Amino acid sequence: MSAKHRPGRSGSEGERLPAAALELRHHDHDRYLLSLFAAPGLRDQLQGLFAFNHEIAKTSEVVSEAIIGQIRLQWWRESVEGLFEGTPREHYVIQVLHPAAQQGRLNRARLERLIDAREADLSGEAPADLTAFERYAEATGADLLRAALELMGLPADSHEALHRAARHIGIAYSSVGLLRAVPFHAAQKRIHLPEDHLAVAGVNRQDLFELRPQEALSGVAMRLAQRAEEHLSEAAKLVPDARMAKPVLLHGSLARLYLKRLAAADYNPFDPRAGLAPPSRMPRLAWLSWRGRW
Repeated sequence: MSAKHRPGRSGSEGERLPAAALELRHHDHDRYLLSLFAAPGLRDQLQGLFAFNHEIAKTSEVVSEAIIGQIRLQWWRESVEGLFEGTPREHYVIQVLHPAAQQGRLNRARLERLIDAREADLSGEAPADLTAFERYAEATGADLLRAALELMGLPADSHEALHRAARHIGIAYSSVGLLRAVPFHAAQKRIHLPEDHLAVAGVNRQDLFELRPQEALSGVAMRLAQRAEEHLSEAAKLVPDARMAKPVLLHGSLARLYLKRLAAADYNPFDPRAGLAPPSRMPRLAWLSWRGRW
């Protein structure tokens, strides 16, 4: 993690993408697409922020032991410290975020909370209840979107409604992401769904870990999907127009799209329709963006 930029690869038109854009295009394609709706002067920095999120989010997947993951996250804490103290490390994410940090468009405490939230992934423990589930979704999703708003020059003190909407959208998007990731987590013998919901529904853990669909699991997924829809409804009441912050608010459009696919799969997380991203995402986002909707 010492290179300022990773080598770019040629795209369909022969361009060489910046390292952050390349990282997102291959590993977080949703946010790569969303970053394209940012103003050209902010796009690289927004991609850097989303790439930072990807780097810390993948920690539990790339380490073999929790202690190694903690060391990796500590490296990122120290990198954030240097970012704000004028000694940025020679890492492509830190370098691209440095101007925003120096200009006061990044909140150090918010970035540190994003790192802290990823320590929960290393424990392998499922959230105890819906409150804990949504607290995790807020810490990993909503804080990222609010950081993106700040980077775009839209701080909470002058855009309160926008930040409240981003909180709801972030919780919804992350909740849906956890539902779509059930097969991936189950294959690793991990659960990221509320323990109390699983117990009340009577979800069979052995069936879950052996990737077998069960009606009880679909019932839990339906309830969590309904909660995500409620968050999106609250966000729409606060900020119905997407034009002010398209890269943030359009997360809500993708969450709605995935919720529809989950419903079409009868809320079975193991149905391929629930997990695969449709190729129609970009046309849908472009149409909504043109209309000023999300």
